[in-house]
Amino acid sequence: MKLQFVKILACIVLFATCCISCKANENSSQASEPKVKTTKKATNNKAGRPTSKPETNNNTQLQVVEMKSEKMGRCISNLVVLPEQYFKDKTTTYPVLYLLHGYSDDYMAWQNHVDLTKHANQYGFIIVCPDGQDSWYFDSPIDPSYQFETYVSQELRNYIESNYRTINDRKHRAITGLSMGGHGALWLAWRHPDIYGMCGSMSGGVDITAIKDHYKIDKRLGKYDDNEASWKSHSVINLVPTLKNENEQFIIIDDGLKDIFIKDNRALHAALKERKIKHEYSERPGRHSWDYWVESLKQHLNSFSNRIHMIEMGDR
Repeated sequence: MKLQFVKILACIVLFATCCISCKANENSSQASEPKVKTTKKATNNKAGRPTSKPETNNNTQLQVVEMKSEKMGRCISNLVVLPEQYFKDKTTTYPVLYLLHGYSDDYMAWQNHVDLTKHANQYGFIIVCPDGQDSWYFDSPIDPSYQFETYVSQELRNYIESNYRTINDRKHRAITGLSMGGHGALWLAWRHPDIYGMCGSMSGGVDITAIKDHYKIDKRLGKYDDNEASWKSHSVINLVPTLKNENEQFIIIDDGLKDIFIKDNRALHAALKERKIKHEYSERPGRHSWDYWVESLKQHLNSFSNRIHMIEMGDR
């Protein structure tokens, strides 16, 4: 009787141990794989940070991808916006637009101010909004936890192209953004012309040496007085001498007439003209505000769409 009781007790202990082990393995697996949830719209919590309302329908156009960056060793959230047609035709592939937010915002900022699903439907782009935090979208030389050039251009891009039906060539890959994101879009595109065939900037902070006392840039590069060379080398306006028309990169830059960065954008325009780098530049009434950027996004999407149409017509 005692022997039978001992055998039963041993079986119970073994079963419990297996359950714990399986649960641990499951959790470990979940931690290493990107988590995808769907959302219909974003809402703001009391702290003012966007939150998402999860939905059970996997065919929702708005999908939040929480992905671990191997280089930074931490998880980053991203919004993926799919065209409605994506779910109706399982064979069509799509160009991708990486859409970057500005300083102090996050990956839901664009969707909080404009319905990106309508733009995805109209222009036929998959739109990806990474959470760039306050990184200025370069790899910080002093902070290993802020390596956003590698994250956006390599890690996130590889995930998007492996898990969504994208056209995986530079001619069908665009990147643009506002303010800090305008700097980031040009920085990433001009440093990686083999990846991005189209790029843009809306009200971009294109000369970070002119704003050295603001926007936490010193947290990414160190104090300006002690790291002047690093600040200059990480300022997108100083990349102009490296550009070549042979890269066949489509560039669109615009700013509001009363924007805080208008002088810097005019200087960038002049530098590009001096080196005869092909680009589109425009100014129109507006300030450093969402009213301006919502309209500007339409301009950029229309230009990118027309560019792709011209390329595809030329290939026929």
